[in-house]
Amino acid sequence: MSSIAVKRKGLGLGLVAWLLGIVFFLPIAWMALTSFHSETDAATNPPSFGGALTLDGYREFFGTGGGASPWPALINSTVASLASTLFVLLLALPAAYALSIRPVKKWTDVLFFFLSTKMLPVVAGLLPIYLFAKNTDMLDNIWLLVILYTSMNLPIAVWMMQSFLAEVPVAVIEAARVDGARLPTILARVVAPIALPGIAATALICFIFSWNELLFARVLTGVVAETAPVFLTGFITSQGLFLAKVCAASLVISLPVLAAGFAAQDKLVQGLSLGAVK
Repeated sequence: MSSIAVKRKGLGLGLVAWLLGIVFFLPIAWMALTSFHSETDAATNPPSFGGALTLDGYREFFGTGGGASPWPALINSTVASLASTLFVLLLALPAAYALSIRPVKKWTDVLFFFLSTKMLPVVAGLLPIYLFAKNTDMLDNIWLLVILYTSMNLPIAVWMMQSFLAEVPVAVIEAARVDGARLPTILARVVAPIALPGIAATALICFIFSWNELLFARVLTGVVAETAPVFLTGFITSQGLFLAKVCAASLVISLPVLAAGFAAQDKLVQGLSLGAVK
């Protein structure tokens, strides 16, 4: 293949990538623009792109107009997402180490068992978990969500980190053992720094899954442990759908996930591609 054909192929692939990026970005841009419109302009069909811009949607979301404050829900989501992600990493790292580096028999069967726990529909376990939470007085408790999110994200975290830790050189670990390092020291000072991109990618995915979870949070929480997605559903009332206010709320609630993804994008790409090229 000539150099001109290679350049044309690269240009075509780049153009397709840009078009796909624009397609995926358009809904977010539309939501952001609608959030700065008044409810009257936001409700027009077709949308009024040239309408006057205003911050009324954000003022109403943050409760300056007398509505409910979103800060308790945002704090609950932050606590549940960060705490569950931390617990997942603490549990998944030694489990993935055992499956990737230590000699475990039939480790592929173990991984399949971990992944098979994600095959059960979430709604199928809703009633037993609700009854358990009710009988243990844990309804509307943020730590119940932390436990649930940890158990929900742990299988996929072990699956991901096993492939990342499989790339850690065994010679480095054996050298640490010869120097007298124990398992906690090996995990914290040898394995974790080498597999840091994979750990960061796993943590980001677990954080996103926890932050966006709605079903369990909607059923198992009320006022005290209400999370941001549950708070967002409160804007859809019998009086109608306030589109500008919902768009403003959606954009604000999406910002932590977008910021985390942007800050860790290099680690995410590096971690997800770890082991792809030998």
